[in-house]
Amino acid sequence: MKTKLLFFIFSLLFFINSNAQCAMCRAVLESEAGQGTAKGINNGIVYLMAVPYVLVFGLGFFIYRKYFTKPKA
Repeated sequence: MKTKLLFFIFSLLFFINSNAQCAMCRAVLESEAGQGTAKGINNGIVYLMAVPYVLVFGLGFFIYRKYFTKPKA
């Protein structure tokens, strides 16, 4: 259990610091003078990447809670 918790924490920390841009987006946005648009696009990509993980985690949590909690007598 302790190993799973540590793995989850490290995964979360590496996920927060990740940068996700495709090669075409990076090439177009690096040629721009200001980097504000590039940061906005990068944050949007990370947001779109995070939503499925949150949904799957939530679904897994509810399934776990349904099958592994003791019924009240």
